[in-house]
Amino acid sequence: MTEQNTTEAPPATPEDSVPAAVPAQAGAPVAEQPAVDTVVAGHPAADPFVADPLAAPEVPVEVPVEVPVAPKDRRKLFAALRWTAAVLVFAAVGSGVAYGITQPERTDIPGLSTKSDGRWVYPELSKPQLPAGAALPFAKDNPDGIHYAGLTQLLLPPPAGSTPDSTLKLEKDEVVTVDTFLSEYQESLREKMKTDLADEGLRQIVARGWTTPDGTRTRIYLLRFHSSGFADAFGGCKISMGLRDALVLQADSVWAKVKASQRSDLGNRTSGYATQGNTSDLSLYQEAEPAGDERFRVGCIQSGDVQAVVLQSGKGEVAVVPFHQTALLQHQLLR
Repeated sequence: MTEQNTTEAPPATPEDSVPAAVPAQAGAPVAEQPAVDTVVAGHPAADPFVADPLAAPEVPVEVPVEVPVAPKDRRKLFAALRWTAAVLVFAAVGSGVAYGITQPERTDIPGLSTKSDGRWVYPELSKPQLPAGAALPFAKDNPDGIHYAGLTQLLLPPPAGSTPDSTLKLEKDEVVTVDTFLSEYQESLREKMKTDLADEGLRQIVARGWTTPDGTRTRIYLLRFHSSGFADAFGGCKISMGLRDALVLQADSVWAKVKASQRSDLGNRTSGYATQGNTSDLSLYQEAEPAGDERFRVGCIQSGDVQAVVLQSGKGEVAVVPFHQTALLQHQLLR
């Protein structure tokens, strides 16, 4: 047996305990070292891609760095999203208070659905300031629907691009006389209607009118009575109202479909229309055939102590979309 020579190795030093670097062989893959986060008290965390100074050098490997969103920025982002959501919810719930429709999205306007349909651009609308202590119409402490705001403040403003109707005879603060209002009706009906209005507790009539570039003429009359009971008794805004220039009216065919869809959740989802709130006090009519050169559409809104009469007329056919838009927005201002 041959005796094997052994040599006693010197004691290991700390430097000797560090593994020696292994030379990279041509074509051989280089193993990646896992990154180690080093946190020192009172110092920021070490860069996970900086090698340990005690480790042997290794072939640099390019690693795509994904910069995480700083927690502070995330908090700001989440806060902004929460506030945005809150504003949208508030706008939906409080749609009876303000309507931002300067440049309205199609789905923001009740009763309308498709794009590029000829909607008018109205200014931003808001309910008027009430006198101190006055209740909103139809609030729990105002079930009769009394409107304490100035009547002119409840009139729908004209849309962009329109011009005032110079044929509408207005007094101070857009007040109109009973005779001016009754000039819209057949002459044979006016005397009796004037007597009825006096007996039915009429307090005031205001009006606003405009003409749009396409020639459509709009007039809106608001009649204030002493109570909702008197307003209910007014017979001058219904299918047999006896207008001077539209002798025979019929139900608005498109609006009839909308009203039918309101009685069904499925109908509301499939009809393409979306109405806000109860519209049982809103009735829309159109002139029956045969009609003359000027066509009419009529909207009737009975809202507590106020009766609104919306008239639109024009040569040929009066577009249904801006008529519905106008009537619905006036309806919302009175709710």
